[in-house]
Amino acid sequence: MKSFNFNQPTQIRFGWGRLKETGKIVSRVGKKCLLITEKPIPVMNYLFEKVKDVCTEAGMEVIHFDGVVASASTDCINAGSKMAADNGVDVVLGVGGGSSIDSAKGIAIGATHEGDIWQYRLGGEQRVNRKNILPIVAIPTTAGTGAEVTNMSVIKNESLKTKSALAAWEICPKVAIIDPELTTTMPSHLTASTGFDVFAHAFECTLNQTVQSHHVNLIAYDAIKLVIEYLPIAVEDGDNKEAREALSFAATQGGLAISNCGTVLSHGIDMAIGGHAKNIMHGEALALVYPAINKWTWEHAIKEYAKIGRMFNPSLKTKSDKVAAEKACIEMDNFLKTIGMYLSFEEKGVLESELEAIANDSFITQNYKFHPIVATKEDVLDLLKKSYRR
Repeated sequence: MKSFNFNQPTQIRFGWGRLKETGKIVSRVGKKCLLITEKPIPVMNYLFEKVKDVCTEAGMEVIHFDGVVASASTDCINAGSKMAADNGVDVVLGVGGGSSIDSAKGIAIGATHEGDIWQYRLGGEQRVNRKNILPIVAIPTTAGTGAEVTNMSVIKNESLKTKSALAAWEICPKVAIIDPELTTTMPSHLTASTGFDVFAHAFECTLNQTVQSHHVNLIAYDAIKLVIEYLPIAVEDGDNKEAREALSFAATQGGLAISNCGTVLSHGIDMAIGGHAKNIMHGEALALVYPAINKWTWEHAIKEYAKIGRMFNPSLKTKSDKVAAEKACIEMDNFLKTIGMYLSFEEKGVLESELEAIANDSFITQNYKFHPIVATKEDVLDLLKKSYRR
């Protein structure tokens, strides 16, 4: 077994109904809290008020920033950072999906750093002072990004139509309160989209040959197994407790995996899509390109694709690795169809003329370097064109 490193700075509090522990947990981290959420809608307002109540009962002062927008825009992070600094908060509490938790991470940096948060992105003009970041507590209400345990925050510069990331182990939340009950309010399509993100995180960690480890693979393959079994159930029946618990656990496993390994080309393309198309969710963007990327990749990762193929279809255990690997592409296409995620750019309203700009931006992050075959711009543009219509 080859040597490896594995970090897990976040304390995990997992279980149905554990939201009630929020006040006790957050009050151990700080005394003046900035609660970070999206704008309250009826289905979420009760949750936000409950969080404020339990924190207040624990003796905390709570200031509520509800300016989070999809994809954690730099404008919303800068506004939240100013609120945090002006009020002298000493802990940030992100409640919601990946955008809320990523915004909380950005605000934890921005509150103590000068200038626009975009300057602190990977490869940006400024460096993060890792010793001067506010502590974070995260409460996910979706089961997808795993942001509650990751060392990155995906952010979007709306004016540049570009996504990038903040990265530091110090932005891992101090505590993650993972209460699967909170995910039961997700509608079917959001469940499918976030669930497929979990699958992609885990699968791509097995494809990343650069920093892959036996420990990451154990986590990743268990997450994949849970998604294959339980995502179709949750899409069909959002109140299924066993499925919701399994997917919340899988999302956290996926977050731990990508923090210690990293994703590949698909996620670089995904971020470029998200930069140019506001209406496309993260999981949707992955689903758009997965069929074409799989067909382009499988021959360069036969062992990994064969294993996935057999996880979807045990009858492939009697077939050769090459046959099982090729069939894995069909199995994943069928899975996307089952969960209603077999999508096309045309269907999502993306103009064919926009594909070249998306291809150009797919190389902003370094994910492509870890793919089993390193893509050129021409390769990516071809993959995008093959994904334009089904």
